[in-house]
Amino acid sequence: MNLSFFDQFMSPTYLGIPLIALALLLPWLLFPNPHPRWLTNRMLTLQNWFIGSFTSQLLSPINLGGHKWALILTSLMLYLISLNMLGLLPYTFTPTTQLSMNMGLAVPLWLGTVLLGMRNQPTVALGHLLPEGTPAPLIPVLIVIETISLFIRPLALGVRLTANLTAGHLLMQLIATAAFVLLPLMPAVAITTTVILFLLTILEVAVAMIQAYVFVLLMSLYLQENA
Repeated sequence: MNLSFFDQFMSPTYLGIPLIALALLLPWLLFPNPHPRWLTNRMLTLQNWFIGSFTSQLLSPINLGGHKWALILTSLMLYLISLNMLGLLPYTFTPTTQLSMNMGLAVPLWLGTVLLGMRNQPTVALGHLLPEGTPAPLIPVLIVIETISLFIRPLALGVRLTANLTAGHLLMQLIATAAFVLLPLMPAVAITTTVILFLLTILEVAVAMIQAYVFVLLMSLYLQENA
């Protein structure tokens, strides 16, 4: 058993090699490559249908100028889902439980949407800092508040993804430890705890997919404001 429940969130190393690098590269090796043939297998057909449906739904409220981000957002969605799902397997590491990595994904993309708005429509982009019809005495205060809320967006993206995955993994480890300890003492309670752990695992699979979708969806909303 780990010395601390939070040891599972430390970046593991083997022979001095950080295994987080392998965890980041593994999803790209698992994606099936498209084939030039007209008829493909079921896996590729399902993958293409999912990517097409997700991309059309994500970009439907965005202007045509923002459709250039389709490849970035769709790739990010598939990448985050793969990382989150692979992290649920035994003896694995979830890179998205690291705030530094999530911030490394959130900050450049958020900054890209802000710079895009400043370049294409600076008046509209700056207009978001001051709601229409604001009384004159409140203008300085609201500008400061909206500016803070603008710069806190990438932090909220990174913290949301990190906190949800960390809380789920920690809760699963707590319940699994309780079931293991209670098995020789109270078998009935241990079996009930195991059933709860199984249901929580199913919930965590849903959370892994939903959090990846929420991350990309919020990024698309930021793009919609500036595209």
